[in-house]
Amino acid sequence: MKRHCFVKFLSVMLTISMLLVMLSGCAGKQSGRSDGKISIVATIFPQYDFARRIAGDRADIKMLLRPGMEAHSYEPSPKDIIGISKCDLFLNVGGESESWLETVLESADNPHMRIVSAMDCVEPIEEETAEGMQSREHHHGHEHEEEAHEAHHHDHGDEEEYDEHVWTSPMNAIAIVNEINRALCELDPDNADFYCDNTNQFVAELTALDNAFREVVADAKRRIFLFGDRFPLLYFVREYGLDYYAAFPGCAAETEPSAATVAFLINTVKRERIPVVFYIELSNHKVADAIAEATGTRTAQFNTCHNISARDFEAGESYLSLMEKNVAILREALN
Repeated sequence: MKRHCFVKFLSVMLTISMLLVMLSGCAGKQSGRSDGKISIVATIFPQYDFARRIAGDRADIKMLLRPGMEAHSYEPSPKDIIGISKCDLFLNVGGESESWLETVLESADNPHMRIVSAMDCVEPIEEETAEGMQSREHHHGHEHEEEAHEAHHHDHGDEEEYDEHVWTSPMNAIAIVNEINRALCELDPDNADFYCDNTNQFVAELTALDNAFREVVADAKRRIFLFGDRFPLLYFVREYGLDYYAAFPGCAAETEPSAATVAFLINTVKRERIPVVFYIELSNHKVADAIAEATGTRTAQFNTCHNISARDFEAGESYLSLMEKNVAILREALN
């Protein structure tokens, strides 16, 4: 288990344990349909957004990760735990960062609940440490990036760790959307036609998004893009045949890369003549800024959609609108 995920797991276990008696006494006695609507709880933004596109006003939908919150620092509140235990449909990622959910779901006496885990909808990809990337084991040293690469692979032995950011591929998003639709239709057959119509329209839009990315890559001068940040986009680059360089893996807790990592990224930008250095949403983008300043390039945000800023949330931004912005900036970065 990843170090930061393990710390999170320990920090929430006491809260969960204190609620077990309360949950077992009340969670199974009613579902979330007090107002006649399906009750949906989603842990993070992508699944929340998918659900609201499909269910519209036929469901009460709650996102546990508040807009603007750093996803890897989230800890469930007692209210969150009770909400999960009583909902009709629970949408989660299904990876190690949500390992605390196992205890919550085991204690939720709610046989009516359906669960859709995003990682169960697709073929998961093992995490990797790309060339030059700061590994989780390197915190203080300035050793060469190849040593960091070796440390990553040898310290974990045969343990497999899978990247959780499955929604970053629009094709994976389609698979997740279809599973959410199936669950809703089973839970609420009276509104099945409504859910299916919305799903078909949404899938058509996601397919158009996928085609747009493929056209950008097909017409591009290069296949490399670079992040002065974490890189939670393995599914994206695998889908479109792209190569990447980045400061950290997708779930890294570190924020300060080694001098060797920064130097490697600066040299890569110069060697490959990369015009844009990316950072992800809700980042302080200090590393990207430093690389851009040293190379005379510019920085830009690439939306991974793990979460959304409070401002964008209030403005009505969606997975689709954020990914469409990625199409435009990717075109610039690859040419």
